[in-house]
Amino acid sequence: MDASVNRIKSSEDEKSLIIGIRFAENSAESVDYSLKELELLVKTAGGGVCDSLVIKRDRIDPAIIIGKGYIDIIGQIIEEKKLTLVVFDLNNIRPAQIRNLEQMLKCRVVGRTEIILDIFAKRARSAESQIQVELAQLKYILPRLKGLGGVLSRLGGGIGTRGPGEKMLETDRRHILNRIHALSVKLKKQQSHRNRIRNGRSGEFTGAVVGYTNAGKSTLVNILARDDLFVEDMLFATLDSYTRSVHLSYGEKTLLTDTVGFIRNLPSHLVESFRSTLEDIRNAAYIIHVVDISAPDIETNIKTVEDELASIDCAEKDTILFFNKKDLLDAGHRENMIVNKYPDAVIGSAREGAGIDALKDRILGLKRAELPGANNNSAYYN
Repeated sequence: MDASVNRIKSSEDEKSLIIGIRFAENSAESVDYSLKELELLVKTAGGGVCDSLVIKRDRIDPAIIIGKGYIDIIGQIIEEKKLTLVVFDLNNIRPAQIRNLEQMLKCRVVGRTEIILDIFAKRARSAESQIQVELAQLKYILPRLKGLGGVLSRLGGGIGTRGPGEKMLETDRRHILNRIHALSVKLKKQQSHRNRIRNGRSGEFTGAVVGYTNAGKSTLVNILARDDLFVEDMLFATLDSYTRSVHLSYGEKTLLTDTVGFIRNLPSHLVESFRSTLEDIRNAAYIIHVVDISAPDIETNIKTVEDELASIDCAEKDTILFFNKKDLLDAGHRENMIVNKYPDAVIGSAREGAGIDALKDRILGLKRAELPGANNNSAYYN
């Protein structure tokens, strides 16, 4: 199969060069931040990043992305550092571009989408998430099969061998389409099961925890529910949605669902395939939007999540902003900025338990507004 759909080896032996493309409209800071995020993605996928490069371009070269002037520079870096992988900070790289670059660089080439798909494939644990990830991978591969035609047509080694290559291409296409259909049927069964569970919670006050990947959503759910969901300081540590009961006050509780994290330029196939999981957000009465207060680009992270919420028609839901990881701040300047810009937000640390009582009070306030007739005696909540 073409290098554009190959998975990265789960080994530090996979040494890579990551390349960012800076266009005239991009700031140096935004490109650097995106490149650092790509480095984390590569490491999460199991690779090692040996070097990085930012290339200024007016436009993408249709044949090799970067233009011939940089080929020798990149080739020299690959040779000197004995690299096996080049990763572009781009979402949609055409198969022809990858093929051309691999021929010139003698090295595998992938894009940001392939890295994210690889991470999701490694992180998927439940049957549902495994189906969702495989669907996303196949839907990503399918339109790119056409770009493999030239390679497959040469498999016979000479004149008159085009036919077998084309037949192989059509066989691959049919196999993928059949697999997509089979997985879609399985996913619908999983969706039906999930819907039955949702219907069983119809009388409960439910919320969904969303946020940029690695913002600390699972850690927050753990401390709120006194549970032990899998937590690790890495991107997309968990893909499966879990619902837990959270005690708010005497006799009062809420159900909270931990959802998959978002990231900039999240592949559309992943969003589509995880649509059933994201339905937990649509069915929630309110949302807790967890933000890493120590992140370099808070505004972009917030906007990314808000855009994804808007794409699933959840932009108007009651939302509590919880700025997490306060314990990682060295000084109070950023905290003061957050207080001034987001006066209704809760600032705290899920790891240290800071701000949790304030967050529970906010949830309780939403519950009172949602269910005005339920336990409205103020002394009941003390």
